[in-house]
Amino acid sequence: MAAHVIADDAEALVVAASLAAEFRAGASARDAERRLPREELDRLSASGLLAVTVPTDHGGADVSAPTLAEIFRLLASADASLSQIPQSHFAYVNVIRRQGTDEQRKFFFAELLAGRRFGNAQSEAGTKHVQDIRTRLHPGPAGSYVLDGVKHYSTGALFADWIPVLARTEDDKLHVAYVPGNAPGLTVIDDWDGLGQRTTASGTVRLEGVEVPADRVLPHHLTFEGPQLHGAIAQLLHAAIDAGIAGGALAEAAEFVRTKSRPWFESGVETAAEDPLLIQRFGELSIQVRASEALLREAARAVEAARADLTDDSAAEASIAVAAAKVSAARAAVDVASALFEVSGTRSALNSLNLHRHWRDARTHTLHDPTRWKIQHIGRYVLNGTRPPRHGLL
Repeated sequence: MAAHVIADDAEALVVAASLAAEFRAGASARDAERRLPREELDRLSASGLLAVTVPTDHGGADVSAPTLAEIFRLLASADASLSQIPQSHFAYVNVIRRQGTDEQRKFFFAELLAGRRFGNAQSEAGTKHVQDIRTRLHPGPAGSYVLDGVKHYSTGALFADWIPVLARTEDDKLHVAYVPGNAPGLTVIDDWDGLGQRTTASGTVRLEGVEVPADRVLPHHLTFEGPQLHGAIAQLLHAAIDAGIAGGALAEAAEFVRTKSRPWFESGVETAAEDPLLIQRFGELSIQVRASEALLREAARAVEAARADLTDDSAAEASIAVAAAKVSAARAAVDVASALFEVSGTRSALNSLNLHRHWRDARTHTLHDPTRWKIQHIGRYVLNGTRPPRHGLL
């Protein structure tokens, strides 16, 4: 696959805005028909956006955290499913940046610049909790490994060239094995049937005796020894997706009211867009969206500042800022997507219009990493100066 190489942050934002406009046109039909976005993902790969965090000394743009967050917000405002697919891609690029050897970085960064995609196989169903990883890397011949396990919610795996798999070695330490999407013994099953995010193909991955060379395995447990931004960056992208959903829902609601809604007869106005009560409600919703976007930008700046000077304190500040952004964006996504029907009127509930996809996407995506625990960590930090934990989900 040939891919364009993006030069800098400015070009990355231009490309993202152009693709968002392109993807928006077919988003509703893809969702309604559950038509998986293979062609759109190929366009995303070819655009070079999936390689924008490759370091400059390897030929990439190494864009800032604010730029990366804005890329995701733009894409999510157009198609929330499509924007979620590469979220794990960038998380596992960061693992290579932090834990990869020189040879691993050289190999995988070249793959990224060529347009290759990372999926993910991390979560497991039926375990005690989300960090109870039971997939195992067993010793294989000549220092290699053999991988066995079953993964669920494997967003991006169906479309991936490489599938990063979270697994534990015999000493119970956490590693990431980067497995080719066509590896013998690896099966990706398209069995995702969520009410929202319908075209992410977040299904099941089965690993049965998958052989993995030692140089495709990275010690992920080391990521959490000392200050780190792995969780902050991953959660920043989730927050950006939620903020994008909120903004997209507000824009579609406004367009619907301007062009299709009728005014309530008691309002005494000619068009719904002149109704003072609707104007008031749109103002309230706009404030909520703007607040989520402002907190997203603030969080991205905190992440960027910590990248420049990574300490326990700067990492904690970044994690708390991202947690605040995620709480705000999650609330905005659900609230605005629900209010879409309130402001648009009865016709907006027609199944044929598929306006409910915004709420379905918001309700589904915001189930990632419960915000109630983020609020707990924010409160502990503000009140007692307690730094958030280094578990990768903050």
